[in-house]
Amino acid sequence: MTTPPVPLGPEQQQQLVNRIGHGLASLAPPGTWRQVRAEYRAAGRHIEADVVVTGQDGVPRAVQPPPELLQLLGTLRAGMYRPGAGTWLGAVLTVDPGQGVGADFGFDREPRWRRTPPPIGFQDELRLFPRADQQVPDWLRRRAAGPSGEEGVRTPRIYDGLDASGRPLVRRPPVAPAEAGQLLAYLDAAPVILASRSNGPDAFAPDRTDAVPLNFRTDGVWAWPGAVAYYLREHGVPPDPELVAHIRARRYTAPDEVSEAATDLALAAITQ
Repeated sequence: MTTPPVPLGPEQQQQLVNRIGHGLASLAPPGTWRQVRAEYRAAGRHIEADVVVTGQDGVPRAVQPPPELLQLLGTLRAGMYRPGAGTWLGAVLTVDPGQGVGADFGFDREPRWRRTPPPIGFQDELRLFPRADQQVPDWLRRRAAGPSGEEGVRTPRIYDGLDASGRPLVRRPPVAPAEAGQLLAYLDAAPVILASRSNGPDAFAPDRTDAVPLNFRTDGVWAWPGAVAYYLREHGVPPDPELVAHIRARRYTAPDEVSEAATDLALAAITQ
């Protein structure tokens, strides 16, 4: 298991902002720009980033932010976490020649998403960066709630956050090897509701870039990605404790099929 991220002090935060500003400036052709503007939006593991360089002609042009810059922004976001108050979900950084870097962080206002994350993204946000109840904005509470009503389908945490280096954290009770087999049988037997021919990267083994199944399954109460079974099988990462309790209550027997209504709710839970 890894340790939680360590908050950055004000001086460290400013140093990191300056590094990000320098990285942004390097994306513009020397002597031909007026401003570089970066907008970074995140909820849990959902990340969006837009970088625009405005030239001397006043025309803004989009550029692709390099991975190193995105990693620095993620480190800054984690390092600015305030216990009980969370961290920012959106940031705008601007660099002007000779004027340094300016930064605006939105701790409580909803970012202007390019594509609104699914409920699990906002649920992860509140688990990765816990907030006291009175510090959760109404919009964030609604987004995390997902489908309304008693029949809303739940989605699990894949792991419990990221440390300062971006590696996943696991802070949950282990499961015995014998039970792990029963859990895997259940997770692999439930009906598939969203399939994919491709695989995603392994967060615990970055060299495995095409390993994690991108399909989703549901038992009508929970909907989970293929990553849940994969990480249990490959790395011994227990599923979300509440999902484990649910599977135990069902005596490790997954349904052969679920209703069309339950399938629709499950799809809404993972794609909304």
